[in-house]
Amino acid sequence: MKLTVVIVNYNVKYYVGQCIDSLKKALRGIDSEIVVVDNHSRDGSVDYISKIDGVRLIESGHNLGFSKANNIAIRQSEAEYVLLLNPDTIVSEDSIRQMLDFADSHPKAGGIGVRMHNDCGTLARESRRGLPSPMTSFYKMSGLCSRWPDHPRYGKYYMGWLPWDTASRIEVVSGACFLIRRRALDEIGLLDEDYFMYGEDVDLSYRLLKGGWENWFVPADIIHYKGESTHKTSFVYVHVFYNAMLIFMRKHYSHLSWLIIWPLQVAVYFIAMLTLASAMWSRMKKSLGFARRYSTEFPMLYFEGSDSMQQRCRAIAKRKGLTVIDSINEAGQHVAIRVFDPSETSYSNIINAMSGSANERVRLGLYHRDKDIIITQMEIYE
Repeated sequence: MKLTVVIVNYNVKYYVGQCIDSLKKALRGIDSEIVVVDNHSRDGSVDYISKIDGVRLIESGHNLGFSKANNIAIRQSEAEYVLLLNPDTIVSEDSIRQMLDFADSHPKAGGIGVRMHNDCGTLARESRRGLPSPMTSFYKMSGLCSRWPDHPRYGKYYMGWLPWDTASRIEVVSGACFLIRRRALDEIGLLDEDYFMYGEDVDLSYRLLKGGWENWFVPADIIHYKGESTHKTSFVYVHVFYNAMLIFMRKHYSHLSWLIIWPLQVAVYFIAMLTLASAMWSRMKKSLGFARRYSTEFPMLYFEGSDSMQQRCRAIAKRKGLTVIDSINEAGQHVAIRVFDPSETSYSNIINAMSGSANERVRLGLYHRDKDIIITQMEIYE
C-alpha cells in the first residue's frame, strides 16, 4: 500500500466527515486507506463515522491524546507513507498526489508539510517553522520575530524568508498535515507519547533531522480551521501547550547551561500567565458589552452556488435567525460567511477563491446537502 491517512477525532464529527469528503477526492487513483482513531468522543462521532464508506474506525475507551492515538494506527499500517491529518482540515484534490510525488523524487525527505490557509484564506505561518532552539525561542517570545518576520535569524521560528510557491527545506513540519516516510519512522521511532497534545510534531521533526532525514515544505494547498476542537483561551489549552514546550526543552536541550535554560523556562511560565490573563480580560470585556473589532456573534451569510443550493441555505439561515446578504461588502463590521457547496465545485476552486480574496472578516462556510448543514469554524448550522 502506498499511503495510510490517520485522523484523530475528538468530538468533531462534522469536521472529520467534511475532511474525509475532501480526502476521498484527493485519494482517487492512490492505493491508500483512511483510518480514524476516535478518542472517546461524546458527540455521537463513533456512530457517525462508522457509517462513512471506505473508512476504518478505531475506537478508544479513553482520550489518549494525539500521540498515542496516532501511534495505534501507525503500528497497524504497512503503507510506504503515513499522513497525519487533523480533522479540521480540507485538502485540495491534487494536494496528496503533490506530496507523494515530491516524496518519491526526494528519497531523503522524511517529513513533508504543505501550504496551509486559515479559514479566511490567509496563509498560515506555521506551514514552515524552525526548531525552537533557545535563541529562536527567545526571538519569538521577545517579539523580535514579529518585528522582523523575514529576517533569517530573528524570524527563524516561522522561516518567513522562504517563498510560498516553491518547495523548500524546513525544520519543523506541522502536525496538522504531516506526511512521513515509513522507513524513517522505523528508524527514529513513533511519536513521543509524553506529549498529550502539541509539541509532538516539533519533537518528531527534530528526531527526523537528527536521524539524517530532511523535512520539506511543498506548496500543496489545504485549509486548516486551526483547532476547532481546542479553545485557545482556555486554561487547559494554555497548560497543555506550554507544558509541551517545557517537555521539548528538557528533552533536547537539558545539556545546555542552566544560565540559558532556566531563563527560558521562566519566560515560558510568564507568557503562559500573560496568555491566561489576556483571555480573562477578553471575557470580562465581552461580559461588560464592549464591542470587538469584528462581531462574530451574528455572522452574515453569503452564498455562492446554484439556485437550489441557495434556497436550501436560506432555509437554514431563516431557522437560525441569520442575515443573508447579496454582497460581501454588506457585512460591514460583521463577519461574513462565504458559503460554497463542494458538490457543485471542487475543493481546489474553493481554496483558490478564499486565498485569492483573503480577508480576516470573510470566513469559509461549506454547505453539505447530504446532511443539510453549513459548517464554519465558529459553528455548525443545521
